[in-house]
Amino acid sequence: MTVTSPADADLEVVHARRPRPRRGVSLRDAGPPVALVVVFGVFAALSPGFRTLSNVQNVLDAAAVLTVVTCGITFVLMMGSIDLSAPGIMGASAIAVALLVANNRNDNDFGLLGVVVAVLLGAGLGCLSGLALVTLKVPSFMTTLGISAVGLGVATLMFAGVQPNVSDRMLEGLAVERFLGLAHLTWIAFACVLVGWLVQRYSRLGRYAFAIGGAEEVLALSGVRVAPYKVAVFTMAGAFYGLAGVMVTSQLGAGLVQAGKGYDFSAIAAAVVGGTLLIGGRGGILHSAVGVLLVTVLTNGLVQIGVSPYWQGGVQGLIVVAAVAAAVIPQRRRNQVTK
Repeated sequence: MTVTSPADADLEVVHARRPRPRRGVSLRDAGPPVALVVVFGVFAALSPGFRTLSNVQNVLDAAAVLTVVTCGITFVLMMGSIDLSAPGIMGASAIAVALLVANNRNDNDFGLLGVVVAVLLGAGLGCLSGLALVTLKVPSFMTTLGISAVGLGVATLMFAGVQPNVSDRMLEGLAVERFLGLAHLTWIAFACVLVGWLVQRYSRLGRYAFAIGGAEEVLALSGVRVAPYKVAVFTMAGAFYGLAGVMVTSQLGAGLVQAGKGYDFSAIAAAVVGGTLLIGGRGGILHSAVGVLLVTVLTNGLVQIGVSPYWQGGVQGLIVVAAVAAAVIPQRRRNQVTK
């Protein structure tokens, strides 16, 4: 007689209600990697400078911060929620770390401890997003937008009208020093992708994030307390945003309130382009990582071939819309109403 744990039984109930995946790699899963190869090949043919090793390194380095932000937002999207708190959380963490390491504003010199505190600040703000969502029952895009405003307010108070310039060698070295041709920040981004994938693949939090996005009602009816897992996902996302704020501070050598400006929409776009659905239940860290590379390669390639910046935004927007349209084709057959 086989004995199954309650957690395993809960997941079996959820998976029983969801369609079984087809064998092999679906076109939707293979599409983003194929598109990445095609886009890279096109730009390589159009611009000799694009296909150089130094430019490939530049692409990977440029994708580092966006990759970390996208790791956090991917888990939220997997649940079918939207997170717009990244700019505020990144701004608060950026100012915090700049004031905690060696700087021109005070005598603090906490080094790595300052980085840890800044990441924990991001996790705390992310936790507030999750708590507001599950307790107030307010849509996630509104709660996270509010938390972003709170983060920006905290950052502005800490900024106090004087920009904190960083003089900490360890923090500055993350953006300057290289290992195997790549900046240390890029290796941090690789580590975040690995950690995110491990959480998604092997932890209950990752499995339940998928289940919440695919069939939250079934999961709740099976006896799983959904609320704590939602809070945990937003907390983890906030930690990723906090780390991204630290990374931006390392790149700029100073703490800025607007360190995270635009990263929320860029991360959502990259995740969607990579195959992570806005309605939840499909995609994941590796999908989103491919989306980040695709968006970054596209941006770099357009610059290399001399396309005007005014056109670059339009081209990227069209690609995002096309990716969303392709992703929702299967749902369109079942749901005739567009929300």
